Amino acid sequence: MANNIEYASIFQKVLDTQLIAGATSGWMEGNAGQVIYNGGAEVKIPSITTDGLGNYDRNAGFPQGSVNLTYQTMSLSQDRAKTFTLDAMSVDESNFLATASNVMSEFQKVSVIPEIDAYRYSKMATLAIGAGQAVGGYTPVATDILSKLKADIAKVKDTIGDLPLVITMSSLTKNILENSSEISKQLVVNDFTSGAYSTKVVMIDDCPIIAVPSARLKTAYIFNDGKSTNQTQGGFTADSSAKNINWLISLQQSPIAVSKTDKMRIFDPDTNQTADAYKLDYRKYHDLWIPKNKLQGVFVNIKEALA
Repeated sequence: MANNIEYASIFQKVLDTQLIAGATSGWMEGNAGQVIYNGGAEVKIPSITTDGLGNYDRNAGFPQGSVNLTYQTMSLSQDRAKTFTLDAMSVDESNFLATASNVMSEFQKVSVIPEIDAYRYSKMATLAIGAGQAVGGYTPVATDILSKLKADIAKVKDTIGDLPLVITMSSLTKNILENSSEISKQLVVNDFTSGAYSTKVVMIDDCPIIAVPSARLKTAYIFNDGKSTNQTQGGFTADSSAKNINWLISLQQSPIAVSKTDKMRIFDPDTNQTADAYKLDYRKYHDLWIPKNKLQGVFVNIKEALA
């Protein structure tokens, strides 16, 4: 059992690193630096409020002000899991680590990363729509996509000022943007880094554009429970009410994303009581929040008309 625990520890570090590198929304985890996480399903998010300016009194001096630092307890609503078995006759003990690593790496790449991306973008869009930070009814075309995008960027900057923004759009929409005759001299390629996330991106008006598969950019999804009728395979699918997101514009500091591989357990065939096989248990806690005072820094453009 000692070796199994050691393997699990190695896998967990690898998987967490891979998630940040592979997820197009991995940059949002850079905002979780001040979040207090002690394991389990809860995190504490800091919030700072201060009084505004007052008049200076030449006799009494400075007017008294106050600073309030509070932590809001939030629950990670996404508690997702899966278990796999590798038949003992199919896995040589000396090659177990490589085989198990391949299985979990493929699982994370194909199933986990797209689901976490989809959840984050759909939640951001839903919050933005609920706050009136959205516009709908626009189908991107090369002739006017640049002016539409710039107008949305201007709306956000008019509210929050000239602060770092991140633009997320589907690869198809980005292709339309790049084919616009108006934009050829405005796009530049640069590095974009947030926490452990780092990549080269196309930028417009100093805003990085993150390209995302369109299947991950919808306003609503069903996250299958893995046991109900038509949900036994798990994973996620777009909800029938889902609308297509043309782009999301966000203050880089607005979304706070937390993702934790809370459990990665491995049982050898002698310990596994249900089969002569290695058993791999995977459990992921994750969620995304946007503090109320930063929600004004998020704007979404939807293809379909808003209700």
